[in-house]
Parts: sequence; structure tokens; C-alpha cells
Amino acid sequence: MNFNDYLNLSVLLQQSAHLLDSNDLSTWPDLFVADGRYKLQSRENFDAGLPLCIMDYESQGMLRDRIYGVQNTIYHDPYSQRHVCGAPLISSFNDSEIQCESSYIVTRTQRDGMPQIISTGRYIDVIVRDGEALKFKARTAVYDNDLLPNSVIKPI
Repeated sequence: MNFNDYLNLSVLLQQSAHLLDSNDLSTWPDLFVADGRYKLQSRENFDAGLPLCIMDYESQGMLRDRIYGVQNTIYHDPYSQRHVCGAPLISSFNDSEIQCESSYIVTRTQRDGMPQIISTGRYIDVIVRDGEALKFKARTAVYDNDLLPNSVIKPI
């Protein structure tokens, strides 16, 4: 992997966090290929190979549907979300696919409250080239904590 590939990979990962943090949710699914998959899964289930997930979206269309729901139909107290993401550790790289893992911490802050850590964990990503751009083929957010807030509204 050369420097430009690594830089483009890092930009994709940071762009994902930025879009979620800035509430630019409607463009976040564009970071995925048409049949891209996003999962939010507990570490316990992931390590045991169990399929149960908090979120499991199997296409860009399903991601768009969730974002529409977040923006237009789900009532929740307003909050800001902030990601702190580690550098990607690449486990596999070839001309067609990159597999990598990176750590994350996500906080949630309401205007009248103190920040709360809502999730810590790691992203396990499969990234492919889509024309000139890199896009997620699969993104699994594996959270370490056994408990999450009563409702996870936005993707982690």
C-alpha cells in the first residue's frame, strides 16, 4: 500500500465520522457501495459468531431509509454526537479490496448536559474502489460495552 492509498483510506474513515458528527446524515450512505452493509454489534456476539445486532443494514437503500427515519419520523431529544477515531490498522490490501480495523469512542452531548460516552469499540471495515473513490463494502461497529443507551438513534 502506498501513501496515497493510505491517505485516501484515512480520509474515507474521517469523512464518515465527520458526516455523522455534523448531522449531515443524508450524504453518509453515499460512502457505501449500493450493496454495502453496516452493522452495530456487541463484542460478545461478534466474538461468538452470533448474528444478533443492534443495527444491521444490508444496502445503501436500507441506510437511506434509516437516515430518513432519524431525520423525519423518530422523535428524540436533540443531541450532538462526536467520534474520536484511531488510525486504521490494515490487515489485507490488494487492488480490489482493503480490510482494516480502527478504534473509536463516541460521545453524546445534550445542550443542557454533560457529555456521556455512549460507545467504545472498533470498526472492522471492508473497503473497495468505486471508480476513483474508496467506499465501504462492509462496516461493522463492534462495541465493547455491554450496555448502550436505551435507544441508539444515529449510526455509531
